[in-house]
Amino acid sequence: MRKRLKDIYIKLYSAFGPQGWWPGETPFEVMVGAILTQNTNWQNVSRAINNLKKEKLLSASKLNSLRLKKLASLIRPAGYYNIKAKRLKNFLDFFFKHYKGNIRSLSKKETTELRRELLGVNGIGEETADSILLYALNRPVFVVDTYTKRILSRHKLVKEEAPYRVLQNLFADNLIANVKMFNEYHALLVKLGKDFCRKLKPRCAQCPLKG
Repeated sequence: MRKRLKDIYIKLYSAFGPQGWWPGETPFEVMVGAILTQNTNWQNVSRAINNLKKEKLLSASKLNSLRLKKLASLIRPAGYYNIKAKRLKNFLDFFFKHYKGNIRSLSKKETTELRRELLGVNGIGEETADSILLYALNRPVFVVDTYTKRILSRHKLVKEEAPYRVLQNLFADNLIANVKMFNEYHALLVKLGKDFCRKLKPRCAQCPLKG
């Protein structure tokens, strides 16, 4: 399994090159993006984040003070904007209550405990929590999403119904815990899932993993 996972990474990196993921100027921006990207694509999230930037509101303190209705209107391009505005507010409540809105304070928390705390925030699931840990806080936590599950199941590495933790442990148990590699590997799987291993009409004949 270890060799198989390494071979997949090498083939994808050779085919696609570095992905430069996650796009964000600050750890807080990455956190916001991780919440907004639920059930939508990055293009829509980028538009929502740009709205916040234009209004000079992309900081923890300013978003925390912003009225829910105003926040929802600004992040409208991300879809499900009323729900996502509440989720952002839930995260901000947690962030200020436990860490006074300070990234440095948050960064001092041990990974397993911080993950548990994040999962306790209404609206933050495993993928979102792990995206925050990996991309915003540089923790060696592998992020699993629908692309990962689809690719691994189609290549008979896991069962189609395998739960999140089984998929995550597959990488954690067989690869060296490395932030840069976990970051790149996940981004490459997303690229493969979007362009080749699609849910409908997959392009198996052109897949970089073919053969």
